Amino acid sequence: MRKYCTLLLASSFIVVTSIAQTSSILGFSPSAAETQLAAEKKFDANLHAKNIDLLIKEMSAVPHYVGSAGDEANAKYILNKFTSWGYDAQIETFYVLFPTPVTRLLEMNGTKKFTASLKEPALKEDATSAQLSTQLPVYNCWSADGDVTADLVFVNYGVPADYEKLARMGIDVKGKIVIAKYGQSWRGIKPKVAQEHGAIGCIIYSDPKEDGYFQGDVYPKGPFRPATGAQRGSVMDMPIYPGDPLTPGVGATKDVQRLDRKDCINLLKIPVIPIGYADALPLLESLDGPVVPDEWKGALPITYHAGPGKNKIHLKLSFDWQIRPIYNVIAKLKGAEFPDEWVIRGNHHDAWVNGAADPISGQAAMMEEARSVGELAKTGWKPKRTIVYCAWDGEEPGLMGSTEWVEAHAAELQQKAVLYINSDGNGRGFLDAGGSQALEPAFTEISKAVNDPQTNVSVFDRRHSLEIISAGTAKAKKELLAKKTFTLPALGSGSDFSPFAQHIGIPSLNLGFGGEDDGGEYHSIYDSYDLYRRFKDPTFEYGVVLAKTAGRTTLRFADAEALPFDFRNLQSTISKYTAEVIAQADEQRENTLVENQLIKEKYYTIANKATEPLLPPVAKDEVPFLNFSSLQNAVAGLAKSADGINAVISTNTLSAAKKNELNKQLYKAEQTLLTKEGLPRRGWYRHAIYAPGFFTGYGVKTLPGIREAIEQRNWKEVQEQIEIAAATIINLSTYLDAAAGAAK
Repeated sequence: MRKYCTLLLASSFIVVTSIAQTSSILGFSPSAAETQLAAEKKFDANLHAKNIDLLIKEMSAVPHYVGSAGDEANAKYILNKFTSWGYDAQIETFYVLFPTPVTRLLEMNGTKKFTASLKEPALKEDATSAQLSTQLPVYNCWSADGDVTADLVFVNYGVPADYEKLARMGIDVKGKIVIAKYGQSWRGIKPKVAQEHGAIGCIIYSDPKEDGYFQGDVYPKGPFRPATGAQRGSVMDMPIYPGDPLTPGVGATKDVQRLDRKDCINLLKIPVIPIGYADALPLLESLDGPVVPDEWKGALPITYHAGPGKNKIHLKLSFDWQIRPIYNVIAKLKGAEFPDEWVIRGNHHDAWVNGAADPISGQAAMMEEARSVGELAKTGWKPKRTIVYCAWDGEEPGLMGSTEWVEAHAAELQQKAVLYINSDGNGRGFLDAGGSQALEPAFTEISKAVNDPQTNVSVFDRRHSLEIISAGTAKAKKELLAKKTFTLPALGSGSDFSPFAQHIGIPSLNLGFGGEDDGGEYHSIYDSYDLYRRFKDPTFEYGVVLAKTAGRTTLRFADAEALPFDFRNLQSTISKYTAEVIAQADEQRENTLVENQLIKEKYYTIANKATEPLLPPVAKDEVPFLNFSSLQNAVAGLAKSADGINAVISTNTLSAAKKNELNKQLYKAEQTLLTKEGLPRRGWYRHAIYAPGFFTGYGVKTLPGIREAIEQRNWKEVQEQIEIAAATIINLSTYLDAAAGAAK
């Protein structure tokens, strides 16, 4: 979670630079825009912070993880709310694998004995923290069963670069248990990389430097993680595929054919467990070996050593591996003109424990948004397109509810889904959003139409000012001062947009607020209503702001006469990605030449002998000539096609029939960027432009087939992926040209 130390300066800056709102709206004629703005004004007036407060309090009252009584009760609660607001709502149930712990033991034996508590104590200041009988204990979902005893090695954040440094220190983790800090990558990457290096077990702990007293006062005095707090979470290898691991590519209905668990390629083979820093301290304190590099050191009162030590670590874990139901709530408000065109809005409702912040704060904002839309409908207003609200279950273990729904309805969604709008947890602070770059102009307009409650300027201006103040150079500040659009970063993974965007090519947007709500409650028993109302969004105003921002997006895409996609923004973004991968290949070539020269001159050998007696490094194969011309030409061609379709969209002379047909072509356009075979070694991810990184997890990789092949120095695959990416971009150009021609 990012820290925002420039708040006061940023807040004062935005008062000066606030941009006046206009009455025109992209995709609407002047008369239609007037009607739309009047509807949005009524929509805003119907939103109330007190409703969001009550929804968060009621839905976080008990633990509600997959398979729990609280989970089913919340689904029924949400269903009843949507039905009372006038929606055609139902629960769609899937049946997924979801393991919960049977045995958990972590102990140290040898010169010093220690048994980890693996518990989070109840606090008198936190009413729901004492619900011990219904809480999921501290664990990592999708850990393998295991009973292992071995030496312990500290691996910093447990990412590939950390193992390279360990090798230079002469430390091998094969046959050992590793301990890694949370941070720098998604948690599932840590045991994945450990397993690939031969480790037989993995411990992940929260170091107070990133997640505890180093950041500020710990809970309950402040919002940060106490010593006994631990971060639960999934360690499924979601960069392979998310959802139910037993049913990749198909919906997990009751009678579907399932894989044998041993054949699931996205599940770990080693045991892994999370712990708080109170349990981590004795383990780390027992390590010998070299002192770690400065950037590896945390904030515990010890000298951090890499290990191993004189003591052995015993880790014993087992799980029940049961099939359990998940409950998606699907609520529809039928479109008056285009009922088979769907604007889909989603947020998950399951949590690891009580989940007031993650995800109920976002779920409550979405429900208040939906209630206000329902109030509009009672006045006689009807959306042109069908609005679909989705309360997903099973997101926390691996995006299960959304993934299974998308897999079960893929063909229908590819015909009907105009846009998917996602949110998750929400808090006080700045607008954060990412998504398909063809949405940038429309979302810029929306973000300038919603005011921030603390500063009374637009959420666009407040975010923009933060970016300007945070820029590292005068040149960067000048460029940002001239910038007038909201840049949407590409989406990786970590929430329910992933199956829509990366599996079936639906334009997607993910948004929320935060930055002034930092804390350490994440995935712990302390993610409670009591903590949320004290530290995250005490007035619940940012729930209202999320409802306004996401609600406007929903309403405008539901009612637009001409859907406001702008593929010129997408083209310029792909052009930037192309320049990046070319530069990446050039950098690899230059680095290889320099490193091989150093090896030739024996500098590395001399340096190694000065510290540890390592084998001299092996020279790398030189980077061959890589031909990017097909990709560059495809991107150049897309620029012409994007200009052409934009000219047609902008014309006022299209008949209603041609405009309606063009709209259908526009929202299906991104599907042309899907590849038939998907990405190498993970074919579930089919989008040629965006995917979560193989070793970053949540973090996005753009032009992923090319970028990751370069990182892996697989030069044959690099050239193959260049041609595949070029072909998909040409597909989009051809599609846009045909759509423009048919509309004329």
